[in-house]
Amino acid sequence: MNLPQGPKTGTTLYALTNEFLSRRYSFEELMRETARRRLGPGLEIVGFQSIRGFPQVSDAFADRFRQLTRQLGLTPSSLAINADQEIRRGQLMSEDEMVAYHEPQIRAAAKLGLPVARYQYGAGPEVIRRLVPLAERLGVRLGLEIHAPHHANHPDVLKFRDMYAQVRSPFLGWIPDFSSTARTVPPSFLKFFLAKGVPQKLIDLAMQTWHETGDAMARMTRYKEAARKSGFDEVQFNELSLVFPMFGREDPRSWLELMPEVVHVHGKFFGFDAAGNEEAIDYAAILPLFRDSGYQGFISSEWEGHMYSNADAFQMIERHQALCRKLLAA
Repeated sequence: MNLPQGPKTGTTLYALTNEFLSRRYSFEELMRETARRRLGPGLEIVGFQSIRGFPQVSDAFADRFRQLTRQLGLTPSSLAINADQEIRRGQLMSEDEMVAYHEPQIRAAAKLGLPVARYQYGAGPEVIRRLVPLAERLGVRLGLEIHAPHHANHPDVLKFRDMYAQVRSPFLGWIPDFSSTARTVPPSFLKFFLAKGVPQKLIDLAMQTWHETGDAMARMTRYKEAARKSGFDEVQFNELSLVFPMFGREDPRSWLELMPEVVHVHGKFFGFDAAGNEEAIDYAAILPLFRDSGYQGFISSEWEGHMYSNADAFQMIERHQALCRKLLAA
């Protein structure tokens, strides 16, 4: 059961990547199982992952999607769209091309009844500025996903914040991803690398460097230099370097600066400790910030376990939402 006021629970189908790519569930079956397990009511989908032929959306698909959400008691919350600025080998798309690439994706969100389009940094502030009139006409809010290694005061984010301040449109917003405000690297992620044969000493080096001061990319460079100097296998230390861009260490209170313009939230999670708490992200510190600031939108449960685990994603989402409900009600 969701609280009548405050943040509401939901699921992004991206969290069910293993179930979808293994063909155990079709797109429609994912929706049905999400509803059956009461993992909504919010439903986020990923355009290029979920819809064949995206960004073109047929009338039949749109009608069926709208019918299913009503029938299943799900509330369309967000459509994840792509920038893909490097889709051509060796040549970036121009600004005009980027605008043209985003337009049909935003139209798809409107056609499907999804009120938010999650966009990516690669779009750039000027492209998004040019897309605001379209978003306003269609009633689709554009939300920049702020995912590690970015954070509320990262230079890349500040460029968008400056543009937002100039345009002042209620259709521009933010989508915080809790990966930016982790307190450590998930132990389950490290166990995966250990099981692959990565030496414990290399993992210890990565963790020592991850906890040092400095920008995430600078720490990653220091880690790689130290690993190379110590003679570790280059493939192994490069793979393990994912811990730096994937898990940020910013203070959860940094989200408060963006709160008035938050349009959706990615409740990123990785695993749970013996007490049922998220193993790397301090949900007890983060969720009250959103609740007490008056955020009324959806928090989509987003598990990225497909990168390192074959666990049942539905069960993981159930545990995540139980934790969220408990903390939001406290």
